[in-house]
Amino acid sequence: MIARMTLENNEAGPIELGKGTGPLRGIKVVEIAGIGPGPHACTILADLGADVIRVERPGGQLLTGGSHDLLNRGRPSVALNLKDPAAAEVILDLVADADVLVEGMRPGVAERLGIGPDVCHARNPRLVYGRMTGWGQDGPWSQAAGHDMNYIAITGTLHGLGQVKEKPQFPANLVGDFGGGSTYLVIGILAALLEAKVSGEGQVVDAAIVDGTAHLNAMLAAFLAGGNFKEERASNLLDGGAPFYDIYETADGEHMSVGALEPQFFAQFVELLGIKDTAPGQFELDRFDEMRELIAARFKERTRDEWCAVFDGTDACVAPILKFSEAVDHPHMKAREVLVEKDGIVQPQPAPRFSRTQATLGMPPAPKAGAHTRDALTAWGIENVEDLLLRGVAVQVAEE
Repeated sequence: MIARMTLENNEAGPIELGKGTGPLRGIKVVEIAGIGPGPHACTILADLGADVIRVERPGGQLLTGGSHDLLNRGRPSVALNLKDPAAAEVILDLVADADVLVEGMRPGVAERLGIGPDVCHARNPRLVYGRMTGWGQDGPWSQAAGHDMNYIAITGTLHGLGQVKEKPQFPANLVGDFGGGSTYLVIGILAALLEAKVSGEGQVVDAAIVDGTAHLNAMLAAFLAGGNFKEERASNLLDGGAPFYDIYETADGEHMSVGALEPQFFAQFVELLGIKDTAPGQFELDRFDEMRELIAARFKERTRDEWCAVFDGTDACVAPILKFSEAVDHPHMKAREVLVEKDGIVQPQPAPRFSRTQATLGMPPAPKAGAHTRDALTAWGIENVEDLLLRGVAVQVAEE
């Protein structure tokens, strides 16, 4: 049986290492702050119990930061002036006793700052050096700027997204940054940590969003190889081409998701929807338009909540489409405490769950870059912290 996660009230206080509650307790991670997938990867590691120290530029990062920024939760924020060579020495001192370093800069930048893989491995040969980029460490576009939709565009993934034939629809930055990016970075880091326990040697993990997204899309490659897949939106089984795997509007302007793929689930779906005697056969392809119109008209007869009462807990594979602000109160989400309110913010609990080393939420996001500089560097064994502060190599922001 999986143990249910519980909240902890972690009051502000001295920073102590080795207090994580998940299976990565005792693992030490140095994060060179960036945006998007790098921070998300480090949030996962921190959620699972690792000691992560987030090294930021004074003043913080563009598009990130603040006490609401959940991608920075679970770890202290240290501000270092990375343009000062002395800051590189601080990072190398942190690396000397760390298991992992994560950076998300363009290829070559870490080397120019004096914290590239070679110098880090010279200080700590067992270090796992995680690199998060969009295009990867090499290739003709490796030095070009880009964002989530650019990366997933060239992998063949974005083309098929959405149920609008006229143009693709991008799902915010979930597929690239977090699906093909941070998730694969964490997989790579954990795999390299396991290998390092055997070999005693670290290595570089080159996590590129193009690589991970292409890997996520393996099923599409299989469909293409099978010869029954059209590279055209809303034309296939899982992209809205089938009326029994689609989204329908209800009487109140809300929507329901329908995923009644298997025949037994489809049978229950049409019965509960009240169209059992009038619906075409599930795979009568020439009557798909007729089926879609029938389903759409029926859903428009009741509100979303009324349909929820009909389908709740059944095998019809129907679920309401909720806003994030509504999801926290859904009975299933509430029972599992998937989303909870902590530190005044509704947020997801750590995932996945563990039967023995259950993970719990840790410290809240730092209100400002450098909010924990003095305490965090001291806890990590840096000896000349006050001197670093006086020289401007490190910055401690004033308490709010």
